Amino acid sequence: MALQDPRHDIYIAKALPFAQPILKHIRMLVRQTCPKVEETMKWSFPHFSYKGKILCSMAAFKQHASLGFWLGDAIRSLKPYQVLEGDDKAMGQLGKLTSVNDLPKDKALTDIIKEAMTLIDEGFILKKAPTSLRAALPVPDYFAKALSGNKKARMNFEKFPPSHRKEYIQWITGAKTAATREKRMATALEWIAEGKGRHWKYEQKK
Repeated sequence: MALQDPRHDIYIAKALPFAQPILKHIRMLVRQTCPKVEETMKWSFPHFSYKGKILCSMAAFKQHASLGFWLGDAIRSLKPYQVLEGDDKAMGQLGKLTSVNDLPKDKALTDIIKEAMTLIDEGFILKKAPTSLRAALPVPDYFAKALSGNKKARMNFEKFPPSHRKEYIQWITGAKTAATREKRMATALEWIAEGKGRHWKYEQKK
């Protein structure tokens, strides 16, 4: 029987009206598909664990909600629904969810959850890509120029691990308009100067 966490109820109740049906639907399907799931809170948003391992998580923001699978890169049935880049990319693999209709159909989502469970059953562990491959993403000239004008940001960016550098570069190059790109660069410079990663809001507080 699923282990419920009352903090999930509180989180959903505090979410904006558009997000509540999305979160409720995700929660219902996860618990229905995985009877032994355990609900918990990590990094201030709802997570679902199976056999002591994170199965997936969900979150709500001002204009969208998200659903992410811990072993997402290895879940084959998830691939057709992944949003990999652009303005629709979100914290989870399924992009920015604004209604229940943005989720895969129940059967497809159930299959994704089941595959994630199977990977955990098999003891699957995601392998990290070699540092040399992650570091290969070039810094665009316009971003390099912006960094050169901010000494603190430039120094911090050079010290960042390849994964942090890549996240910022992908975010900036994924902008669909010049105005969006400039806005993202300004925000990036501010965060980088403070030593923050692209997803610092979701990182565990130490």
